[in-house]
Amino acid sequence: MAPPDRKQASDFPPEVLELFDGYVHNAVSRRDFLTRAAKYAVGGMTALAMLESLQPNFAWAEQVDKSDERIKTEYLTYKSPKGSGEMKGYLARPAKTRGKQPGVVVIHENRGLNPYIEDVARRLALHDYIAFAPDALTPLGGYPGDEEKARELFSKLDAGKRTEDLIAAAEYVRARRDVTKKIGAVGFCFGGATCNMLASRLPWLAAAVPFYGSGLSADEAKTIKAALQLHFAATDERVNATWPAYEAALKANKVRYEAHTYPNTQHGFHNDTTPRYDQQAAKRAWARTLGFFMQHLR
Repeated sequence: MAPPDRKQASDFPPEVLELFDGYVHNAVSRRDFLTRAAKYAVGGMTALAMLESLQPNFAWAEQVDKSDERIKTEYLTYKSPKGSGEMKGYLARPAKTRGKQPGVVVIHENRGLNPYIEDVARRLALHDYIAFAPDALTPLGGYPGDEEKARELFSKLDAGKRTEDLIAAAEYVRARRDVTKKIGAVGFCFGGATCNMLASRLPWLAAAVPFYGSGLSADEAKTIKAALQLHFAATDERVNATWPAYEAALKANKVRYEAHTYPNTQHGFHNDTTPRYDQQAAKRAWARTLGFFMQHLR
């Protein structure tokens, strides 16, 4: 059950949610958000109050406690010779297993390795996956603990090196001695787009699950060998606009895929730290994700 003070997407005007999506993707500045959202302020819900209410509360996202004895977690470094040299990430694995387990790379949004993504990795570990969540912000000091600062830092990353750093994360997982040759990837927003990229760049990737991630070009789609399961929010014009052409490319290249759009949802509906979270859709999408990985990684 949601905390009594937790707001839902339906508590905000659609125009404010659209502005907030632009804000978190650096298309709308903080000042512009406050100025443009002011016209929708009612009662005690000022523009600033709406912005603060829409920000993440990471206490809500901890579905698996950091000290859960069923899993083991650690922060570690890995090599990225074609990217930034040395990177950091968060590893979550089952505490007790027999033999090797499949690996899953968990790719964050455009804010680096925050507590929500770490919790997603722990959720996968509970299902006997070796889950690794790299932090693309490592070259700039890592996730800073502040979402606005994290987005600012993220925009300063070298895009080419960032891509190589995330490819290296998948290669690190594949090289681990406790991981089978079955590797998957799941990601959200920027991470969803990265899942598509990994599927295009890594012919050995078995399965990729992008959540509201932008699609690839027709040329990039030609090299996809992985099975794809794609999740979309119903209200997400920016991402959804890329889907028709991407789907056509997947069909033309006979890529195995399934796509799901969830009614009455906003971009970020799986992220249980903000009011855009939709519990019903998130649970259904996650159940589908686990089933997909069971089918293609086991």
